Amino acid sequence: MPTKPLTLPELKEYLDRLSAAIELDQIYVDSLPRQLFSKQYDDGLWRDWRHATRAFITKLHMTADAMPPMMLQQLAVIATADNPALVEQAMLEILAEIVSGCSAAGVETAEGFFGWLIKDVERRRNAARTTRLEWLVKTDPLRIAQDPECGYPPPRMR
Repeated sequence: MPTKPLTLPELKEYLDRLSAAIELDQIYVDSLPRQLFSKQYDDGLWRDWRHATRAFITKLHMTADAMPPMMLQQLAVIATADNPALVEQAMLEILAEIVSGCSAAGVETAEGFFGWLIKDVERRRNAARTTRLEWLVKTDPLRIAQDPECGYPPPRMR
């Protein structure tokens, strides 16, 4: 059954909620006594990180109207078919790369950012499939050689 495409208002609401959650996180951190933090905690660094991430999310929000309908469809598929933790991890890592200045070419817009996210989730999905198949033993799959009644050496891997 085809997935209903994500709508622009839904995407923009998601971006608004993400930005608000980051702001609430800063408010929470500001309310904590400083003695709860490690001596290495750099308040300015993390405050700037939250601010820069929210500024980038604002850019995404402002450019979302230009996203092609096919990309909204792909995002809907990801949102409904993939493990939310896989998508969340991909998104956090991409945001970190962009906000830190490591990689920002081609992702200045919602189309660029979500295009990168789609490709990254697909890569992670394929890697997860490969990992899931690693449980398959390539030699002596039934472990017959290990049975005490048999005792023959299993074939060596090539």
